[in-house]
Amino acid sequence: MSPGLKHKAIVMTVDYQTLSKTIAALTDGETDQVALMATVACEVHHADDRFDWTGFYRVTEPGLLKIGPYQGGHGCLVIPFDRGVCGAAARTGQVQLVPDVDAFPGHIACASSTRSELVLPVHNAARDVIGVFDIDSDKPDAFGAGDAAALGAILADVFAR
Repeated sequence: MSPGLKHKAIVMTVDYQTLSKTIAALTDGETDQVALMATVACEVHHADDRFDWTGFYRVTEPGLLKIGPYQGGHGCLVIPFDRGVCGAAARTGQVQLVPDVDAFPGHIACASSTRSELVLPVHNAARDVIGVFDIDSDKPDAFGAGDAAALGAILADVFAR
């Protein structure tokens, strides 16, 4: 990269409309949260090369996330709400879009290859946070607002119905 040029986010390459329809068809009628999470993690993970680790952390007790279904290398087994990007998403109920994980205070390095991260809170129909959906990339600044919006809509369709 030339000096003075700012790194731009990688352009979305996912056909989110098709991905949404595929996930809707695969999860139609399913109510088991773990089965739903496994299906979403698999389909999203294979939708784009930017997605190096794709998975869920489930709220298993107040203030605590535990690993759920995922695709990729090993993830952290337990994440308190007061630590890391996933904890921030669970604690605040807000999407965490992190272009540089090294610049995120308290980032938990479950994998040393992770450069950027997108974490979305997962809500049930009662709007309770039941977990977070975590996508890591080995590329810096890999995600944008379009990814967050599209994935948030998919999660709402699957878990908040």
